[in-house]
Amino acid sequence: MGITDDAKNKAEELKGRGKEAAGSVTGDDELKAEGKGDQASADTKQKIADAADAVKGKIDDVKDKLTGK
Repeated sequence: MGITDDAKNKAEELKGRGKEAAGSVTGDDELKAEGKGDQASADTKQKIADAADAVKGKIDDVKDKLTGK
């Protein structure tokens, strides 16, 4: 993936933390749960991006071995 995706995922995580904190302070359980959901979504997206990067790296390694680089 890329730096842009990483930044978007981090921003979503931070937004979720803010919502969770605001929900805790105000006693709004729905907002708190929404914040936790945003954080979980960001974490899942980041794990997928990391896995995709790892697979791409392995594919590049195989290409290099096949081409003699």
